[in-house]
Amino acid sequence: MRLIVGLGNPGRDYAHTPHNLGFAVVERLVEEARIRTRQRAFRAHLWRGRLDAKEVLLAQPQTYMNLSGVAVAELLRAERLKPADLIVVADDVALPWGQLRIRERGSAGGHNGLESVVAEVGSTEFLRVRLGIQPRGGEVGDLAEYVLTPMGPEERRLAAEMVAEATEAVRVILREGPKKAMTRFNRRVAVGEPRK
Repeated sequence: MRLIVGLGNPGRDYAHTPHNLGFAVVERLVEEARIRTRQRAFRAHLWRGRLDAKEVLLAQPQTYMNLSGVAVAELLRAERLKPADLIVVADDVALPWGQLRIRERGSAGGHNGLESVVAEVGSTEFLRVRLGIQPRGGEVGDLAEYVLTPMGPEERRLAAEMVAEATEAVRVILREGPKKAMTRFNRRVAVGEPRK
């Protein structure tokens, strides 16, 4: 089984912010897998089912971003899974808007949610799919304000395209493995750069 975790913050106030793109990818995966029943356990919203002939557990931690690792670690223990069975989907302000980056391991890159996962799981050896949200020019004043401010209509349209591409990237990982997914999706072409 694969545990696929989208990082974000619970609540309507955060639903359309760049920091919740991980949640959006999980929601799209749930839709594509046609899973109807949602559970709440281990400090997360959970969906169990099959996707591309693989058993999956899809999760949105409800601990808020900075404590995401608490829910992830509890889920890994409860399901008797290893970090290698984990795929984490998160936004990344270091990548240009719309660019995807898949990595099999590595640092958290300054992302508080990923830092929490690494700390609680005790490993950097898990897959991550990162969605670029860096604004045009690459400069961010107040980072917290930037990632937690709702996106405008054009940004939401571009974000939907990126979420669709990230969803397909996760499915390629499930079907063909991470190397094929990296070859296909780790490119420099981005969906767009809507933020100024």
